[in-house]
Amino acid sequence: QVHLVESGGGLVQPGGSLTLSCAASGKFFSIGTMGWYRQAPGKFRELVASITNEYNTNYVDSVKGRFTISRDNAKNLVDLQMNSLKPEDTAVYYCFAETVLARDVTYTGWGQGTQVTVSS
Repeated sequence: QVHLVESGGGLVQPGGSLTLSCAASGKFFSIGTMGWYRQAPGKFRELVASITNEYNTNYVDSVKGRFTISRDNAKNLVDLQMNSLKPEDTAVYYCFAETVLARDVTYTGWGQGTQVTVSS
């Protein structure tokens, strides 16, 4: 059982910045890969960024150089720092966490979603 609570969304002008945060809690042994998906109106869900428990990161091409994902394993937190935001970044952002329940047993938890709107 894992609960993910997101915060940090909002309205920002093009070129501005936002930082999203996601906190995990519940019953699990540890957390593996964490990251963020986003879904814009009328479009499919897209993997934006992910980070392993060894701090290896991956980004979709459209956000490389602008977004930075980080995590704090001690606090079970994952953040997404978003700079130079564009209208195309407008979407609902969902965090996820792969939780380790037991040896070779994992469960993926999802946040409730937070709206990011980039508009002048």
